[in-house]
Amino acid sequence: MPSHTSASLKEKALEELRMFWVIAIYLAVMLAAFAWYRRLVLSAAGISYFHYWAAVIEALILGKVILIGKALGLGRRFEGSRLILSVLFKALVFGVFIAIFGALEHVIEGLVRREPWDEIAHGLISVGRDELLARTVMAVVILIPFFAFWETDRVLGDHRLFALFFRKT
Repeated sequence: MPSHTSASLKEKALEELRMFWVIAIYLAVMLAAFAWYRRLVLSAAGISYFHYWAAVIEALILGKVILIGKALGLGRRFEGSRLILSVLFKALVFGVFIAIFGALEHVIEGLVRREPWDEIAHGLISVGRDELLARTVMAVVILIPFFAFWETDRVLGDHRLFALFFRKT
């Protein structure tokens, strides 16, 4: 019996690792596109911007954040309803989850810099508020096609949609 359990744990771990890389690659492409966009917009104002690797690192972190959210059962409320409701609800819930993670990231960064709590809060509310709101809106928009694919694959079952896209037909 223990060998069956370890085999299923291994399969589960491999499935989660595959899902992590699918999420991370998707997010890396999308976030790199937005970093490129930001660079072009800022260059028009004479400001240099070269944070492309930040998009890749953020994609890796957010990939794990999304898997944690999935493990916590976030966004499952409309899974039995129309597919569009499930997709939009998950995009919104996970977008907010990413925003919360972004705020937490800001707090941790302030603590690492040994800033007092009032400075951390002020930075989050004043300067970080608009950035956090923009990131949340972009996360929700980025996640709509992602969850459309994810939810369609879930409804079809057995990773059929994934197989259609990524395996030889």
